[in-house]
Amino acid sequence: MIKGFGGIFWRTKNLEVVKKWYSEVLKIEIENWNGTVIQPQLGNETIFSFFTENDSYFPTEQQVMLNFQVHNLDETIKHLEHLGVPLAKQKESSDFGKFIWIEDPEGRLVELWEK
Repeated sequence: MIKGFGGIFWRTKNLEVVKKWYSEVLKIEIENWNGTVIQPQLGNETIFSFFTENDSYFPTEQQVMLNFQVHNLDETIKHLEHLGVPLAKQKESSDFGKFIWIEDPEGRLVELWEK
């Protein structure tokens, strides 16, 4: 029945600051309507997963965590260092891939993943 995700929508306290941050840090081109269309690429996957309320994988006060799949995590880290964006958690590798975490301007933990 489900074809794929149609979008991710959330409220923000400071729209212009958050738009600028996602544009500069994650290179997401935010359009005048305050969003963008991210086209799926070959080899990209979208994971839909539940966590218990007390799971420590991401902050318990944060109801949803964004995860963006990147082409090259090491190049992404260099880009973040160049902008002065600190890692919220250090790089981890597992059978699922390589991961880093950063925080957006409103303190939301954002996960970056190289499969």
